[in-house]
Amino acid sequence: MNKLTLEKIAKLAGVSRSTVSRVVNDHPNVKPEVRRRVQQVIDETGYHPDPAARSLAGQRSGIIGLVIPRAFQFLFTDPYYPRLMQGIAQACNTHNYILSLFLFHTEEEEQKLTPKLLRQQFVDGVILSALPTDDPLISQLIKNEVPTVMIGRPVDTLPVSYVDVSNVDGAFEAVDYLLELGARRIGAIVGPQNTMVGLDRCQGYLNALASRHIPADESLLIESDFSEAGGYLAMQQLISHQPDAVFVASDTMALGALRALREAGMSAPGDIAVVGFDDLPFAATADPPLTTVRQPIRRLGVQAVEMLIDLLQNGLRPPRHFTAPTELIVRQSCGAKIK
Repeated sequence: MNKLTLEKIAKLAGVSRSTVSRVVNDHPNVKPEVRRRVQQVIDETGYHPDPAARSLAGQRSGIIGLVIPRAFQFLFTDPYYPRLMQGIAQACNTHNYILSLFLFHTEEEEQKLTPKLLRQQFVDGVILSALPTDDPLISQLIKNEVPTVMIGRPVDTLPVSYVDVSNVDGAFEAVDYLLELGARRIGAIVGPQNTMVGLDRCQGYLNALASRHIPADESLLIESDFSEAGGYLAMQQLISHQPDAVFVASDTMALGALRALREAGMSAPGDIAVVGFDDLPFAATADPPLTTVRQPIRRLGVQAVEMLIDLLQNGLRPPRHFTAPTELIVRQSCGAKIK
């Protein structure tokens, strides 16, 4: 069988070569009925564009790069990342893109792989997750006009598109609920303060205390790393300061915090009420079931891909922003009466 080309697909579909090219590259300026006819021919013939040829022709590679820098140790142990990647992979499949995963364990690895991300013959665009505020990668991508979407808002000075949840509001609601239950010495185990998610959830905690005119106690605020081990060690520190409740800025850290309480002969909510953030799958079956702030993790992944495709089709300016609401899910760990 002769090799299929754009010209042959165009002849079979009764359209021009340029129309087939626009369909293959997911260009918006194609009538729906024409797109369906061309796509039907592509599906029936099994035509697959040659990525190398497309790159040489200055066209798109059909590849989206997902970059998770310096979070390699959490990728396969923290349920947050599989749920996020499910959404990203689902959206890539829906829109006929290939997903390429870039994992940076160290700063040196990031510097080594960054040039590939800056060459748009390699990837059409980039999705970034878990990026520290001081990471130079995002500035390099912006400077080189690589279409980029961040999962989690960047520092305010960066003109880049992002999807996020209302982390400040979600943390505020969790801590305010503990205050409503009568807690007053509320501790917090927060994420790294060189990430916006860590800063925002910490700010929500502080805002909730301030709204009740309760001064923040530095001894009750522990910075950790979003890991179960980090939550365990942080709760061990907090116990000696006798909080009556603790806001933990991720469910994974909350799991470690609950283990620290059990090993100390204490319980939640009997001795210390505990609230997490994420509503990961294990939260409902934790011991005790964990009160937490739900965020739509999979939806963020889908939204990031769709936003990136919009940038590819319609240009980089102005940056797009999407912020999803959170929801407090009340379970037994906070001491509330569950109906």
